Amino acid sequence: MTTSIVATHAITIDMPVRQCQMLFTPAGEERWVEGWQPRYLHPQDGTTAQGMVFATGSDEEATVWFMTEFTREPYRARYARVTPASRWGFVDVECTPVGEDATEVRVTYELQALSPAAEGVLKGFEPEPFAAMIDDWKRCIDQKLDALRDARIR
Repeated sequence: MTTSIVATHAITIDMPVRQCQMLFTPAGEERWVEGWQPRYLHPQDGTTAQGMVFATGSDEEATVWFMTEFTREPYRARYARVTPASRWGFVDVECTPVGEDATEVRVTYELQALSPAAEGVLKGFEPEPFAAMIDDWKRCIDQKLDALRDARIR
């Protein structure tokens, strides 16, 4: 049984690092992730800040997220997350400038199974499916890039 997994993959986004980092916050993801509707618990207005708490999903996929770190220079966000029916872990998003107008985004998921049923979920975080998922993030962002460059994200 797969009880834990660590997966990392990087993409490059054609956007300056300060602006790009905000795409990987709960409010930022609302702008490019289809169906992403976090419920902000603290602060309730969804302002990005270390210590924020939000929830996503429902039923077996109900997940509570905690932003444990949010820094500029280095540009990093770290989330602790728990899906009580199956898994818990951490998500790290590190943004590194690649020139003035591009950013490398390195995403790492560290997940631990909480039940035997989580094994199938963790398989989705093995290297090939995880890389495909993160590459799809880039595709979604690229499709909306002009609008995202003009967006102000809290």
